[in-house]
Amino acid sequence: MAFVKGAWRILVGVKDALVLLFMLLFFGLLYAALSFSPRPVASVSKGALLLDLEGVIVEQPQEADSLSFLTSSGPQMKEFRLRDIVAALEAAKTDGKVKAVVLNLDGFMGGGQVALSRVGVAMDALRAAKKPVLVYATTYSSDSYQLAAHAGEVWLNPYGQVFLPGPGGSQLYYKGLIDKLGVNAHVYRVGTYKSFVEPYTRTDQSPDAKRADQALVDALWQDWQDEVVKARPSAKLAPYINDPVKAVTAVQGDVPKAAMDAGLVDKIGDEAAFGDHVAEIAGEDPNGRPGGFAAIDLSGYVKSHTPSNNGQIGVVTIAGEIVDGDSGPGTAAGDTISGLIYDALAEKDLKALVVRVDSPGGSVLASEKIRSAILEAKKEGLPIVVSMGNVAASGGYWVSTPADRIFAEPGTITGSIGVFGILPSFEGALAKIGVTSDGVKTTPLSGQPDMFGGFSPEFDAVAQSGIEQIYGRFVGLVAQSRKRTPEQIDAIAQGRVWDGGTARQNGLVDQFGGLEEAIAEAAKLAKIEPAKARPYYIEKEPDMFAQFVQNLMDDSGQEQARAASMPKDWLSRQSFLQRQWAMQAVRDARSLIEGSAVRAACLECSAYGPPHVATGAEQRSFWAVLLAQL
Repeated sequence: MAFVKGAWRILVGVKDALVLLFMLLFFGLLYAALSFSPRPVASVSKGALLLDLEGVIVEQPQEADSLSFLTSSGPQMKEFRLRDIVAALEAAKTDGKVKAVVLNLDGFMGGGQVALSRVGVAMDALRAAKKPVLVYATTYSSDSYQLAAHAGEVWLNPYGQVFLPGPGGSQLYYKGLIDKLGVNAHVYRVGTYKSFVEPYTRTDQSPDAKRADQALVDALWQDWQDEVVKARPSAKLAPYINDPVKAVTAVQGDVPKAAMDAGLVDKIGDEAAFGDHVAEIAGEDPNGRPGGFAAIDLSGYVKSHTPSNNGQIGVVTIAGEIVDGDSGPGTAAGDTISGLIYDALAEKDLKALVVRVDSPGGSVLASEKIRSAILEAKKEGLPIVVSMGNVAASGGYWVSTPADRIFAEPGTITGSIGVFGILPSFEGALAKIGVTSDGVKTTPLSGQPDMFGGFSPEFDAVAQSGIEQIYGRFVGLVAQSRKRTPEQIDAIAQGRVWDGGTARQNGLVDQFGGLEEAIAEAAKLAKIEPAKARPYYIEKEPDMFAQFVQNLMDDSGQEQARAASMPKDWLSRQSFLQRQWAMQAVRDARSLIEGSAVRAACLECSAYGPPHVATGAEQRSFWAVLLAQL
């Protein structure tokens, strides 16, 4: 009886704690709502359009977490939508109120080669229209300098440097940890180059995967150099990147001077000096702040210059990992995206469909669900055009197969046509603590997959056959789409990842071009004059509560605090970026247990876009996993 009473007290205590927690959350939100007074959108006035890019450029930003404001566990970096930045720059080109365009890249953490090339094109157009474009940063990395090269004036902090490491680096391999824990990773795959599973089966990169990755990064690096040299022909880029030690030694260790002598920057000065210079062009800061200038707020400018979303060319975005079920923006959930397409077909009089893909793939079933929805649009007579962004690989290519035309850029990562399945079993881990399993069977597949006792050979054989069947289906879809034989596609498939230039040569994409070119092509196929074609972005309706939370975060100073915490010096910056990539370990480990078991995904592809914006919860999970191994 004492035991029952004790258990009852525990249950009552848990109930009371949950009620108290709910009440605290409720009254916290109520107080925030009552005390909230939205900031007026900054009025557009004469001055310099300021792009203070503290964070990353993405195809589709995530929604604010409804608990982020109360728990302060929101993402560390802000996400800027690519098309918003492009729209703002294009509007500024003919806006007489915009006297100059200023990019502050002090906290910029990347955006992917293709996305940044598109911003660079918009910056070139500004300069061609005789609009001053100025850039400032303490540290320029490969991503930020890709943007800076398109500016008319590049400023560098006296304590900064231009650090251009190029693509490449280490990947994480978990085989040693898996063995240490006694976990058995059962892998079923097709494709010589399907290296997604290698971190679970090896402690290093296989020779085949290494050769393929080397060819990929070499092509991307060459594309990057070609763009920078074209944008800034006076720069002595090759000596600077090929022998950085010599460049620094030649100026007795004066790193900023080395960048200046190489023609990579125009002026060396702190942020106050840069601001004073901008003020001479665009006007003084109305508040009289030293080092300030008349700045036009980017968010307000975007809102004032966003065209109405009522076009006849549907544009659906598939951004992020492709997952089963429903999810918000920034993740390509099969049910969500397919539902959006079906709703748009039913409610709008669309003439064509453009599919914007920026995804390394993911769940096969979710990819197929999205592909089926796109096929429904095709059955209704709509031309289908695919526009590939930074990455359109594995499942990202799967959803591209219904296209009548595929556009990509030289720096696009695509291909990775292959399939794998992975499931863990824990018989070894359990045996370490003295737990074993036993039982009876009626067939060779009884109780399979047995996560506690191990998988039977018969189950492994059936699972491998299933993966091979899906791979054959994948190859068949690509062959039908590209008008090739399955044998021809298999020769360039096998999980091999290609850069956009090579993918165009081997027929996986049709031509170079961005989203605008894809929309124009869709208009032509729909027999609409391209100049009159307007997009209709097929997107989930903004969540009003999420917007409310985001406004609270903005007004509460969390955005300012987040920006202030971004590292500025190059050592801290590189360390910060590496920590963001290290968070991938948490997601990889979690996907081994929780994610879809059968996937068309590309592990290495995630390194070629902007770093994942990790939440505070993910960071805590990462350090917890790391410390647990010490």
